[in-house]
Amino acid sequence: MLPPATDSPRVTTLHRLSPTVKLGGALLIILTTVLLPRGVSWAYAMPAALVFLLWPLSGMTFVYIWRRMLLAEFFIVGFALFSLFHEAARPVFFSAFAKSNICVFTLLLLTWTTPFHLILNELRRWRLPGIMVTTLALMVRYLPVLVEESSRMQRARASRGFTRRKGVAWSNLTMIIGQLFIRSADRAERIYLAMCARGWK
Repeated sequence: MLPPATDSPRVTTLHRLSPTVKLGGALLIILTTVLLPRGVSWAYAMPAALVFLLWPLSGMTFVYIWRRMLLAEFFIVGFALFSLFHEAARPVFFSAFAKSNICVFTLLLLTWTTPFHLILNELRRWRLPGIMVTTLALMVRYLPVLVEESSRMQRARASRGFTRRKGVAWSNLTMIIGQLFIRSADRAERIYLAMCARGWK
């Protein structure tokens, strides 16, 4: 059974809308944002204003937004900063930063107001390739397993007298990430073989 995709404590106006409308609206906002011109432009104010107007209607809490946007900012800012190394591409920094934030905020609104299994059902109705839908379902299903594996490795590290010196800390953190990747790949292979043994194609 898939874990719920939303932490929403109450039902709001957006929750009552059809998943088809919400998914279609989110894709329309994202597509419009992506097609906006590069560089600084007032055109970015339109999709940004729209998602901020939808925020109160969704009941999405600031804490929920803050935690997820803060995590996303590491990737957004890192990606946008690449444009600063090339003088000709520097105007792209603003557009890359703005577009990424608007799109991520739109997806947060969608996942807050729509359980993930309903999103998957809509993608199936839209005739999305089955392998893509199944991959998304498995990814969400096994994310908690990956988090639990990471927690177990951290507890094991702490029980072995892990030091907090910066140099050693980064070295151990790199090792843990590598081990987590290896264990995740091994677990995925075992799950795939088990599914094939049960007739999955």
